[in-house]
Amino acid sequence: MSREIADHLKYYTEIGVDGVSRDPKWRARGVNPPEGGHHMSETDLTSSPMVSGTPVVSGVSRIDADTLDLIKSDIGPDCRRCKLCTLGRSQIVFGVGHPKARLMFVGEAPGEEEDKRGEPFVGRAGQLLTKIIEAIGLTRDQVYIANVIKCRPPGNRNPEPDEVAQCEPFLFRQIDVIQPRVIVPLGKFASQSLLKTMDPITRLRGRQFDYRGAALIPTFHPAYLLRNPSAKREVWEDMKKVRAILQSEI
Repeated sequence: MSREIADHLKYYTEIGVDGVSRDPKWRARGVNPPEGGHHMSETDLTSSPMVSGTPVVSGVSRIDADTLDLIKSDIGPDCRRCKLCTLGRSQIVFGVGHPKARLMFVGEAPGEEEDKRGEPFVGRAGQLLTKIIEAIGLTRDQVYIANVIKCRPPGNRNPEPDEVAQCEPFLFRQIDVIQPRVIVPLGKFASQSLLKTMDPITRLRGRQFDYRGAALIPTFHPAYLLRNPSAKREVWEDMKKVRAILQSEI
């Protein structure tokens, strides 16, 4: 029970919830917080090769990285396979992270900030995703982050079926190269796209599915959490399942 309480306190701290505890020792723990942020615990900042029970992935061969590079090259810098190329996208947003990550997050599509910077989840929702990753003892560069489609739809609308049909084969190739142990689709669209279902995210989240050799555990999108902070509790429960799977294979 004490471990559960400690885990909850740590999680809510990492994702920016104030007032978790009035214990002075708890407030003083860790090191200097990032600008505008909260203290991180010593466990989060350990220099050990194992962080919170999850080993740092190492020993990536050059061929692994080259295979992802090949997929990116196949897409090309100015992909014209669907109509999004004519609807205002700035660039392809391929994906970032460790090429042999054990944990992979899949979102819907790039947003405005992602379209500008060429990297998925770099806006406010991305900052929250980073905190969620850190809350289970990992860093952003230890996981892999991608989207179902690689171009921003106009007005951040949902991708349309023809756009998904053209783009999702590249996501499948990314998954097959990375071979993650766990895949977490973020939000309704990504979850429904990967699972080929119309079930609502409230029915899908927290469940475990077998998917391309990985355990797939849908959860709410970080952007949804920004609008509905009370849902952070459900996401924490989902992420504890993710962490347990990763730790079970150490």
